[in-house]
Amino acid sequence: MLFAFVLAAGTISFAFTNIQQPKPWPVPDKNAKMANPVKSSAESINNGKALWNLHCASCHGKKGLGDGSKAAQLKTTPQDMTVAAFQSQSDGSVYYKISEGRDDMPSFKKKIPDAEDIWSLVNYIRTLKK
Repeated sequence: MLFAFVLAAGTISFAFTNIQQPKPWPVPDKNAKMANPVKSSAESINNGKALWNLHCASCHGKKGLGDGSKAAQLKTTPQDMTVAAFQSQSDGSVYYKISEGRDDMPSFKKKIPDAEDIWSLVNYIRTLKK
């Protein structure tokens, strides 16, 4: 009986740890070092917000907390984009992740084909920091 309890507790602990700790998402250096060519302006941020509401909020939530209406249906927990660990990434890294996607995060290269729009989305994501 004790063995079953310890095994169950260990399994639950392991599963919880894996859900809470996203696996590393390496970005090629050339992409990480890319500078955002779109100046962060009211127009760019408004454009990025519109794209966010259309493509991102359903998983990442209205405020970027990872609590969107579809989040519970995913195998991986959507990234909380308000935290310092996320916000400390370079603009190029964020751009790369939006463009390329992985696992439950889709690639947006075809859904948002204009690179300037993705850069505007990066500008909007910067406004979500705590």
